[in-house]
Parts: sequence; structure tokens; C-alpha cells
Amino acid sequence: MLKISILDTNNSHMPTPRTFKGKDGKPDRTVYEQKAFAHLGGVFPVQFTLTHDDHKDAYEIGDYQLAPESFKIGAYGDLQIDRYNLKLKAIKS
Repeated sequence: MLKISILDTNNSHMPTPRTFKGKDGKPDRTVYEQKAFAHLGGVFPVQFTLTHDDHKDAYEIGDYQLAPESFKIGAYGDLQIDRYNLKLKAIKS
């Protein structure tokens, strides 16, 4: 199981806005980035960024695992993480 943690380190759990300029007459788009930490087997977890469409979608502090809907089958039949549909499921303690 891949454990992912949302930590309260330096308020890293708080989502921060990031705005992309609209192209070809499209409006600007704002997403909210949240820091998370993946436990990949090393001494320390590795920080990465989760992206949310709304700041209310941010995950609470705690431990999670990838939800089944986070995976997809690629063009060549390989298993991939769906980068546009990454969802976390809380690990019950």
C-alpha cells in the first residue's frame, strides 16, 4: 500500500491558488495546490503537489491511500495513475 500523508508542517496542508492565463479568448483558470507526502520506502516521505478545482476539495490532515478510481489502463494496456482524476481514500486507524 502506498501511504500518502497530509501534514500540518508550515501550513503545507493549506491549498494555495495558482492562476493560468486563458488562451484564445478563454478566461483565466484558477486551481488550488496542496502539498502532500508520499511514503516511497525511503527514510523520508517525498513531497508532491495535489491539484484541486476548488479550495474546499482540499484533504484534511491525515493519512491516505490512492483510491481505485485513481488508476486507468494506458494505450498499450499498462496500468497508470490517472493524473487528472487522482483521488485519495482515508486510511482508518
